[in-house]
Amino acid sequence: MPSSSLLRSQIEAALADRIPSALTPAPPIIRSVQATGIADIDTLLNGGLPVGAISEISGSECSGRTSIALSFIAHITQAANACAWVDVSDTLHPESATAAGVDLPYLLWVRCGAQKTHAVPQNRFVLDEKYLIPPPVQKGLHGGGFGPHPRGENKGISDAISGLLQPETVITARCAEPLHRVRREKEVFASPPVPAKSATNTRKRASPGKPWSRIDQALRVTDLLLQAGGFSAIVLDMGSIAPEYASRVPLATWFRYRATAERTQASILLLTQYSCARSSAELVLRLQSGNALQEESTVFTGIKYSIELARQRFTHDQTNVVPLRKPPQRETGANWISRATWAGQR
Repeated sequence: MPSSSLLRSQIEAALADRIPSALTPAPPIIRSVQATGIADIDTLLNGGLPVGAISEISGSECSGRTSIALSFIAHITQAANACAWVDVSDTLHPESATAAGVDLPYLLWVRCGAQKTHAVPQNRFVLDEKYLIPPPVQKGLHGGGFGPHPRGENKGISDAISGLLQPETVITARCAEPLHRVRREKEVFASPPVPAKSATNTRKRASPGKPWSRIDQALRVTDLLLQAGGFSAIVLDMGSIAPEYASRVPLATWFRYRATAERTQASILLLTQYSCARSSAELVLRLQSGNALQEESTVFTGIKYSIELARQRFTHDQTNVVPLRKPPQRETGANWISRATWAGQR
């Protein structure tokens, strides 16, 4: 009777063309990391965020998501590498990004749902066209600029009276007989025919004012940026989108982003209120709302944030020695402080 190892080698040899290493699990991928610029977070993550994977930072408002993303982008752009920021709700503040150290010439800012604005040359007066259009005439009583003159209200009365004396409405019967009135047929306005739904376009599109239209635009732009390549990091900012809308993104979208990022070696940083990338995210960080520092009684000096490592797919072991006892549990939380500009370093 052949051994199990021989049977295993025979099965893998038979399926080598279709399913390589069918019975042998693939070794874990140890990815290189990129520092975030925050020492406490880099220590917790053993160096920083993974390269060529999806890193998701979830948390409520004012929890430090944007501060971590700006510090991460600043560390990359200062090395003359291009980055992209896909802003779903158009909430990024360029002045704050510059104060965080971001080199704006190396950052592509995609504003989803932003209104188109026209550049106006300096030292030039522009008159709005609405002031050149006369206001519409409002109907009213007794003139005064709000309607016709009372003397003109009697125009058309003779035509209206003559219409009452048409032959069809003239009474020729006796007083004892009932009065017969000619009924006019009611006009029916038929609604226009509804075009048949095509098989290729069955999804109902949302109106431009709803969040899903901006999410759809952001997903398409992110897909184009990943396919084009050339970006070291892409930030998909969905922090201002409610979880019920962000959770509607199909899991196949995140899986496609993960495969493309692994091929192009681009770091994808996803900012959300609630984790939605599931197993496609290699790293998931959860943030708590920050608390103001109590160093000064009357001056605001900074905010203290709390971060928790919720998921890390692969970790790099410092040694290949397997201990006999159970290793100690790894620290999964950390605190970091974001100080105001006027507070300085302490």
